[in-house]
Amino acid sequence: MRRFGLAAALLIGLAVTSPAQTLLEPARTLEADTPLTTVTGASFVAPKGWSLRTEGPAHILGAPEPGSQIAFVDTAGGDADMAVAAAWAAYRPGAAPSAESSEERAPRDGWEQRQHYTYAAADGRTLFAQARRKGANWTVLIFDMDDNVAGMRDSQIEVILNKFWPPGYARESFAGKTAHKIDAARLKKLTDFIELARRLDNIPGVAFGLVQDGEIVFEGGFGVRELGKPDPVDADTKFMIASLNKGLTTLMLAKLVEAGRLDWETPVASIWPDFKLGDAATTAKVLVKHLVCACTGLPRKDFEWLFTGDTAHAASVLEWLSTVQPTSAFGDLFQYSNLLAGAAGYLGGHLTHPDLELGAAYDRVMQDLVFDPLGMTVTTFDLAKGQAGNFAAPHDYDIDGKQTVAAMGINDASYTSRPDGGAFSSVRDMLRFVRMELANGLLPDGTRYIAQAPLLQRRVPQVTEGSDEYYAMGLKLDRIWGVEIVHHGGIASGYRTSMMWLPEHNVGAVLLINAGSGSGLRAAFRRYLLEVLFDGEPVAEAQLVSGAESEKQERVEARAALTIPADPATTAALATHYTNQDLGDLTTRREGAMVIFDTGGWSSEVAMLKEAAVPTFTTISPGIEGFEFVASEEGGVRRLTINDGFRDFVFTELK
Repeated sequence: MRRFGLAAALLIGLAVTSPAQTLLEPARTLEADTPLTTVTGASFVAPKGWSLRTEGPAHILGAPEPGSQIAFVDTAGGDADMAVAAAWAAYRPGAAPSAESSEERAPRDGWEQRQHYTYAAADGRTLFAQARRKGANWTVLIFDMDDNVAGMRDSQIEVILNKFWPPGYARESFAGKTAHKIDAARLKKLTDFIELARRLDNIPGVAFGLVQDGEIVFEGGFGVRELGKPDPVDADTKFMIASLNKGLTTLMLAKLVEAGRLDWETPVASIWPDFKLGDAATTAKVLVKHLVCACTGLPRKDFEWLFTGDTAHAASVLEWLSTVQPTSAFGDLFQYSNLLAGAAGYLGGHLTHPDLELGAAYDRVMQDLVFDPLGMTVTTFDLAKGQAGNFAAPHDYDIDGKQTVAAMGINDASYTSRPDGGAFSSVRDMLRFVRMELANGLLPDGTRYIAQAPLLQRRVPQVTEGSDEYYAMGLKLDRIWGVEIVHHGGIASGYRTSMMWLPEHNVGAVLLINAGSGSGLRAAFRRYLLEVLFDGEPVAEAQLVSGAESEKQERVEARAALTIPADPATTAALATHYTNQDLGDLTTRREGAMVIFDTGGWSSEVAMLKEAAVPTFTTISPGIEGFEFVASEEGGVRRLTINDGFRDFVFTELK
């Protein structure tokens, strides 16, 4: 770990672009996403609704909410440390922080050198800097934002970061090219890439499927279902597929559209009076497509099902939604909502089987309209069936960086809202879905399963998710490299999943991974598939290697920031039983030197944050890490407070 000060900027050889060289202009609010350049010609895109101002050499973007900014500062000469010190002097004169750590990252997007710096920040804020060099010139990005604002405006931040390029750079494009046939040599490249990721990220098992021109090129597995056991992963091994299920749920809705039971433009309340949001006016605006477009501005509100999924039921999803109001206008911002997607599935179930309980109705309609017609024979929402037989156990790193089996408790909690991500499936089953999507609704024998119009409406962009990325209806669209990729990923405790297909080139793939460390493979594979199909520049492997190194360093730094086991004197002051009206009960207990927080559905050992101003506990058990609780006392009543990125939940002592 290295620390840096502003004094480094005084070293000879560093030149900060002078105010006379900047395009001086008053602060203005941008009416559309606007491409901009710095003085030396580095480019970035400023999002609609943000403000732009120049202060000396700094170009500063301000979020619509006060106090959250991203700055770009040009310097020339010197090294990364000097460039960052000079950038802070321009952005925050006389008050530059010291970096807690610095990490070199692989060159990419035309930059010859990249260095990432992290800083301590006030609670609820994130502060980092990126120095990027092209030739002798550096451009430094300073990220200084409130976490709640950053969470809400994540898609706009992606627009800013993903087109931060050096002068003259143009991203590689495969537009107009013809995809190669995937022969044995190209298939080996893909499977070797998966095996490389398994080694780098200590992944126990991966199921992989590939289809091209309607034919299965590969469906099988690598590694084992569970560490310490010999059973291999194969094409029929069941994984929790997480949010891949959103695409299956919208397929069911498309079948109902085809049957005339609803339309994507139908007001939900008109066909389902039980559906309500925060007030009548907001409720009336919600159309069927809004349930699955991630475009309504509703905050995620995931804690309710994460903490009470063991005692809640399908109808609880409607209860949780009934008090929620959007934080932005419909269509303005990408904001992911598992609960709305859950409601979408339950709407389809209710319309087809109104006499059944919502969950049972959804399970039935999915079986009848999706799983059976597509031949998805092992896909299920049944927790017992999903975790029996040929099942891949979840894995994640423990706090000391050892890959281990993770508990399923927090995944079982997702059963309450299962239309958004609670299915178990295999790579063979998921390839049947992808092959139908590539055939625009036809089954392998030529039978039409669904009309093209309602199927393809699911792929119409509804909101911008990032730079050349869009969210449609339970599906995402990626046009980053000039060809359209329809895709979606999934994250569950101990699992990472991905499906993708290229409609113009009739190629699709599925990855199911039984480790939280599979994020690197999931992120890099989409690019690598294009490299293999189009003989693209070799970028993905460096991305995979760099990501693995970064993750390892982050784990080391996270471990160093914790006291384990938690301090006995502090834990002695904890109550044994807490409660919250929204998140239910939480108990604390000791197991030897460990302190355990238990919600009923899941439990975890907790550690303490060393640098926290007040006692702060964080869960550290594999697959459940990262829930932070601040301990306090008020009026003789002990409290634990946790924030979901939008609001505080206070657990109070139950006496």
